[in-house]
Parts: sequence; C-alpha cells; structure tokens
Amino acid sequence: MRPTSRDVPLRLPPDQPTVQVVGDIHGRADLLAVLMRRLDLSLPLVFVGDYVDRGPDTRGVLNRLRILDERTTVTCLMGNHEYMLLAFLDEPRKMGPTWLDYGGLDTLRSYGVEGIGADDLPTLRDRLRTAMGSETIAWLRGLPLWVQFGTLIVVHAGADPDVPIRSQPHSTLLWGHPKFLTARRTDGIWVAHGHTIVERPETSAGRIAVDTGAFDTGRLTAARITEGNVNFLSTRPPEAAPDP
Repeated sequence: MRPTSRDVPLRLPPDQPTVQVVGDIHGRADLLAVLMRRLDLSLPLVFVGDYVDRGPDTRGVLNRLRILDERTTVTCLMGNHEYMLLAFLDEPRKMGPTWLDYGGLDTLRSYGVEGIGADDLPTLRDRLRTAMGSETIAWLRGLPLWVQFGTLIVVHAGADPDVPIRSQPHSTLLWGHPKFLTARRTDGIWVAHGHTIVERPETSAGRIAVDTGAFDTGRLTAARITEGNVNFLSTRPPEAAPDP
C-alpha cells in the first residue's frame, strides 16, 4: 500500500530501512506463533502492546515476548491493558473491577487463578503475582511507551497531533487522543499504532493502523514499513481461504 500523495514522505534511518510493527495480540499465542513465521527477526520488530487479557493464553504470549525482547532488533511497548494489569497488582481493590471487566478474567484463567470470587480482590492479586513471577512483572513494568525510527513513531494508542512526541502525556500514548484519528500532524511524523480496531489495516493521514481485533477475529496483523511502501501481513481465521 503506497502512502497517499498528501502525506509527508516517511523517512527511515539508512541502517534501518524496514520496520515491522505487530498489532494487539490479546492472549492469542496461537496467532502470534503463526505470524512470527512470516516476520524477519534480523529487521526491527515492534509489538505495540496489549498482549494480555481477552484471549485464552496471556501466559504463552508473555513468555514468548520476553524471550523475543532479549533481541536487539525487538521492542515490546506497553499498552493500556498491561497498564491496567500492573495497576491491579498495585491496587487490587481500586483497579480490580475495571480490569476484570476489560478481560482480566481471561488473564487470570491463563495463569490458573480460578475458584476465587471477585469480592476477594487482594487474594486474586496475590495468587496472580505468584503465578506470573517477579521477573515477568518487572519486565512489564519496564516496557517503553514509544520508539522512533527516523520520522516513524510507534506507540500503543495514539498521540495528540498538536504536541511533540516527547511531550505527550503517558495517558495519551496508552489510551489515545480525541483528535488523533481525525487531525494530521504538521511536524512530518508518522505514527504506527494499535488500540483502535480496524476492519482492515490501513494507512491514512500519516497514521498506520495495525489492530485488527485478533482476540475476536482471528486476524493478527503486522505492517512491514519502508520509506516508499507499507505492506500488511495478517493471519487468517480457520474458516478463511489461505492467501493466494
């Protein structure tokens, strides 16, 4: 897919002419395994966050990403669901009801934390903390909110188009901004992002959207971005015809 003629050309560093960006995984370790066979680990690879919740295998996703993140070519960003999970671990009574409603129950099940009512949030927290282990939790806490390659910025949710990237509030990068999907940036920065589910991955007005709702649709998407082109790779639901 060629960027539209109105877009300011995207410029990547000479030593990083191709960047791969993977959308929200949400516990679909099976789809991650399929998509990884089509990606090149010698090239920069960025995961946009939202690895946990909603899908059936948060544990498998985090275990695989932790290993991948040890590579210098791989960057795992924090999404709002990782933020909610960590907030639950810190303040279970305050964040618990919200996190459970947004897919936290699926994460608990993937770690074998069942049989406890939601009215006992501290006990749920303690069991999940034990099941996850301190190394995984510390890794999640250390995830960055954005990464830059030339004039390409990769974030989880979006950015205020009127504010420089380095000055964006953390909440905007994690949850988005009302103007992000409708207003074009004027500083020449392109933003690749997840968080907002799109029926088809797309480039529009300096944005590259890669969240195709994997937990529900069975389509986990990656964008392969170069200065002159954006190609999308997606897994297919089991009932769909294979790629030609």
